[in-house]
Amino acid sequence: MKPYKVLGLMSGTSLDGLDMAYAEFFMEDGKWKMQHIVAETLPYTDDFKKWLIHTMHCNATELIERHIKYGKFLGNAVLKFIQKHQLLPDLVASHGHTIFHQPEQGFSFQLGHGSGIKAITGMDTVWDFRTMDVLLGGQGAPLVPIGDRLLFGNYDACLNLGGISNISFEYQDERIAFDISPFNIVFNQLCQPLGISFDSGGQHASTGKLNKKLLEALNQLEFYNKKPPRSLSKEWIDKHVFPLFKKYPDTTENHLHTFAKHAALQISDILNKYHIKNVLTTGGGTYNKFFIEELKKLSLAQIIIPDDTTIQFKEALIFGLLGVLRIRNEINTLASVTGAGSDSSGGCIS
Repeated sequence: MKPYKVLGLMSGTSLDGLDMAYAEFFMEDGKWKMQHIVAETLPYTDDFKKWLIHTMHCNATELIERHIKYGKFLGNAVLKFIQKHQLLPDLVASHGHTIFHQPEQGFSFQLGHGSGIKAITGMDTVWDFRTMDVLLGGQGAPLVPIGDRLLFGNYDACLNLGGISNISFEYQDERIAFDISPFNIVFNQLCQPLGISFDSGGQHASTGKLNKKLLEALNQLEFYNKKPPRSLSKEWIDKHVFPLFKKYPDTTENHLHTFAKHAALQISDILNKYHIKNVLTTGGGTYNKFFIEELKKLSLAQIIIPDDTTIQFKEALIFGLLGVLRIRNEINTLASVTGAGSDSSGGCIS
């Protein structure tokens, strides 16, 4: 088959920047494969991060204005990227930036109108991947697991350590996936008093000491008693997690250390519970050496660290594949993952 040339866009809850990943997708022997990968991250300035964070507090008019403005920002970013690398994609697949994720209220909203991308680039764009699943009664998240199955199915499980940690694996002949715990959203915000945007390699966490009362309080959060499918949101973390750090004041290093121990405990519990033998680990948190060592101590699974491109851009690449599946009108969202009433082919096409 002729390869689909696609540019996937992903902006995660950790606010690192805009991930752009180009790949050519094709089928060989009945399996999806990708080739000719070109990827980079466009970092957000501090002012732009604040702009994105503040968007959840806008009134309706401002929200629509920003929805269009961010869509045009994405379109211009795409143009610069493809010109720089001399690429000619057939399709753009844009996740957008999540502002509201409240499936229990029947909605999930990602900033960045896809028609803004289409208007600026002239390229067909698939966007708003989550709404269809939510309207079918699902969590609208995570969406990446079908890509994990189709592109990375040779691993027992795929663990993503982004703003939120999530996992995907085959269980009782179905793909299941769910959010495990808050992750870089918390680490990065805890770093602010140190004047840094993230704890490189977990260096500051490694020098801290355990706050046992804080660890106990974190582990007792009601979310961890929920059975899959389950998903986390920035709103929930702001309401339930950050207040615990105020309730149990300590040094930044001790807070980072304790949260790393907490995340390692929650993730290892899942790996051990489901008898995962090996797990492909991606996302920015993979570079947190202190956390990874803690996870290895607690987990029975082999923690597999891939190449940098896969670590940093797996989600953006998979959204490219989700865009291909959408224009082919094939399933790109699994009910076994989200809890929806049925599988679906989600995404608006501009």
